[in-house]
Amino acid sequence: MFRNKWTYAGLIIILFFIVTALTAPWIAPEDPYEINLVLQLAPPDADHIMGRDNNGSDILSRLLYGARISLVVGLSVVTISGIIGILLGLVSGYYGGWVDLILMRIVDILLAFPGLLLAIALVAVLGPSLTNVVIALIALGWVPFARLVRGQVISVKERNYILAARTSGQSDLRVMIIHILPNIISVVIVQATFNLAGVIISESSLSFLGLGAPPGTPSWGAMLSEGKQVILDAPHVSIFPGLAIMLVVLAFNFVGDGLRDKLDPKTDRK
Repeated sequence: MFRNKWTYAGLIIILFFIVTALTAPWIAPEDPYEINLVLQLAPPDADHIMGRDNNGSDILSRLLYGARISLVVGLSVVTISGIIGILLGLVSGYYGGWVDLILMRIVDILLAFPGLLLAIALVAVLGPSLTNVVIALIALGWVPFARLVRGQVISVKERNYILAARTSGQSDLRVMIIHILPNIISVVIVQATFNLAGVIISESSLSFLGLGAPPGTPSWGAMLSEGKQVILDAPHVSIFPGLAIMLVVLAFNFVGDGLRDKLDPKTDRK
């Protein structure tokens, strides 16, 4: 995996954003919620390397705090939706029959709708807030995990070591958790890495549309939305949060590619 320089680059970028998010209260040059209308839309300079936004707040400080929101939402959604998807995929693939039929039809129905539009509809019904964004993204995020795990279970459950475990009298739960899951977890890890990038984009998109973080919250998507109003007069307000989103998404995709090359047994490694 580490022979690929892009994997290294992705890991470095992810670690950088994690460290800056965790240390934001100490390294942020100013309070991200501070309003200073005298310096409204001030361009980057030696004291404020990213300039100031519509309210005169320091953009660098808001970016550092915004990283916390993106990473927390991303990890929360992928962790919870991954657990749900893995459990449903195990049950669906292992038992088959009407259980598999019902679960896969639900998956097909959810896949028939554009994911972001369905998330917008759910958040619009629940009300705009970060908590509801997480709920909406989890409601859709378990689907790819369930479908992936179900396919892997079907290909694994008839192998000799699984048949031996079942013949020895082990319970279905033990067979699924102890014998099947460890042998398919690698593809789930790769899927989770790519899903993290998608969740960060979705959260930023919902915040951009005003359906995510409350007004004034230092969210990257909300910062982009604020910057679009002054894109011609103060392009730096939009450029820096846009670059942050792009770098994090690229980083997770680079790491996902590296993990896929390492963990996928079908990959041709020379």
